[in-house]
Amino acid sequence: MGQPRALLAGSGIAVPPLEIDNDTLSRIIDTHDRWIRERSGIVTRFYVEPGTSSSDLGAEASRKALEDAGVEGDEVDYIVCATMTPDHYFPGAGTLIQQHLGLRPVPALDLRQQCAGFAYGLQTVDALIRSGIARTVLLVGCDVHTSLMPFSSRTWEVLHDESKGPLEPEDFEWNSRFRHLLVLFGDAAGAMVFKAHEVDDGRGILGARLYGDGSRSDILMVPGGGSRNRPFVTPEMIAGAGMVPVMDGRSVFKLAVTRMPKVTREVLEAYGYTLDELDLLVMHQANLRINEAAQKALKLPSEKVFNNIQKYGNTTSATLPLCFHEARQAGKAKEGSLVALTALGAGLHWGSVLMRV
Repeated sequence: MGQPRALLAGSGIAVPPLEIDNDTLSRIIDTHDRWIRERSGIVTRFYVEPGTSSSDLGAEASRKALEDAGVEGDEVDYIVCATMTPDHYFPGAGTLIQQHLGLRPVPALDLRQQCAGFAYGLQTVDALIRSGIARTVLLVGCDVHTSLMPFSSRTWEVLHDESKGPLEPEDFEWNSRFRHLLVLFGDAAGAMVFKAHEVDDGRGILGARLYGDGSRSDILMVPGGGSRNRPFVTPEMIAGAGMVPVMDGRSVFKLAVTRMPKVTREVLEAYGYTLDELDLLVMHQANLRINEAAQKALKLPSEKVFNNIQKYGNTTSATLPLCFHEARQAGKAKEGSLVALTALGAGLHWGSVLMRV
């Protein structure tokens, strides 16, 4: 008998309750619906209520995925969690999700590959199950970007209640400094359950091609915080926006529209498939214009690509499972379908994972 494969057993998502459209954002940022749609394709995004963390969303998505898979909590013998916004500096979110779910103590691995985190998680799940270390793995991607947004309490008041506006000019100007970032992001989580599959029918995670290149880390990063600084965080750092991500949007765009198509071709070729045989491509949902350019480069018809950034914005580690789950619900990832999940994000990390559902 050969090595078992990691077969998808179920999926689930968690979307917070506060829907924020582009017009609502214009209350607190110098922007408008047309500007956001033209540049990113985003129409709405969802924010958590104050006090809701990444592990809260991750646990909600996990419960739904376990239910979808028909898997009891006692069957889970490994958790892999991808997030760049853990509840705390440490510990990571993995054990907190385990606690929320009421699972017995199991290994819980936290990954920090940002927008490529879930793709790295898929390869990790594949390795855990092929090696026999685990039989049933819960993979979670969860991020709460509102925790990174440099909004004052007054900004939040006006955002959620138009009658409390308008926002004072100083706050409006401060928020608008970061509009190229703040219009992009939302909060969400997605989860998948994988089980060891020993039937030789070609189904399961087939393999991956993943890369990391620190020479491009400066194009997307948070300059403040971390061990490079002493102390880790200062009031001056916060006041100067040192904890707000910085992004060279043009460089990220150029890299994404070239490297995502290239690595998708690589993983297909490595496992003996062609683009014609691919049933579905799910790309990281960072910017609809990036994905449209990547689709054009691959010459894939629209029925083989699924995007939902229009509704949710960029949810970082959650985009791949969130997008795949909705594609699956729409009938685009039926049993036997060949699916590639491709991402690029800060680090620089990028890659593609091939799976037969």
